[in-house]
Amino acid sequence: MGDPDLEDIRKQRLAQLQSQYKGNTENANSQKLKEDQARAQEDAKNSILSQILDQSARARLNTLMLGKPEKGKLVENMLIRMAQTGQICTKIGETELITLLENVNAQTQQHKPSVKFDRRRAALDSDEDF
Repeated sequence: MGDPDLEDIRKQRLAQLQSQYKGNTENANSQKLKEDQARAQEDAKNSILSQILDQSARARLNTLMLGKPEKGKLVENMLIRMAQTGQICTKIGETELITLLENVNAQTQQHKPSVKFDRRRAALDSDEDF
């Protein structure tokens, strides 16, 4: 390889690395923008919830979020929708939240999970041992 060929390869590699670096900074900027938007949405959600729930109800909702996150998110979204549509005009206390949670439980639990054992297949129940 001659000196001009080597120089061309170096220029191509430099251009390739520069384009990758620019792409990484653009990805980092878009990722930072997405994180900022997610943080802003979370702040708005927390602001709405603090306006419509008193401290005891907020504590109960946080406890629910720790135990059953999917049900907690469902209740949070439902409360936010109710606040935005004007269905909630006063602060919700713990007793009202408990009633709301009971209604959500009644609507979401159509069937209870059950466990069935098939002893014949597992060979757990054998009369031949005696």
